[in-house]
Amino acid sequence: MAISDGVKDTPDGTDGGGPGDGRPAGTGDAEAMKAEAAERSPIRSGLHGRLDAIRATRTGRLTLKIVIGTIGGVLVAAGLVMVPFPGPGWAVVFAGLAVLALEFHWAHKLLEFGKRTLSAWVAWLSRQNLAVKGLVVLTAAATAGAIVYFGLRLSFGLDLLVEAQKLLIR
Repeated sequence: MAISDGVKDTPDGTDGGGPGDGRPAGTGDAEAMKAEAAERSPIRSGLHGRLDAIRATRTGRLTLKIVIGTIGGVLVAAGLVMVPFPGPGWAVVFAGLAVLALEFHWAHKLLEFGKRTLSAWVAWLSRQNLAVKGLVVLTAAATAGAIVYFGLRLSFGLDLLVEAQKLLIR
């Protein structure tokens, strides 16, 4: 089988197109050619290759933006709600930005800024002496404790100090 002009010849020596099949001579099957080219392409594979395949149509592009935007937005919003409380708040925010960065350039830039800032903070903290590190840990623990205390007191009317005194008096 010879290849001419990017179209494979059929076993009978024709190019697959011509009178009677509704295609002009020399066109071949476009879908088969695209699939074959995608298989040969070393550039995009895995998740990004699949996303590129979805982006190939206008409907796919719009649907992908809506789905990625919704999932990423929900993750960022949930992470921001969790930030003041002990737990993985910032990790969820970064995960949401990573999802948004799949489709939106501004999210990619914001994610890179966040990674640079976090890296600079960790590098600064690692250069500090033990007293400064301990002060940072105590400040973080006191802040988390105050947030939990006031959150429970304002939300549920539960005063943890009064409850602790009741337990100690018993």
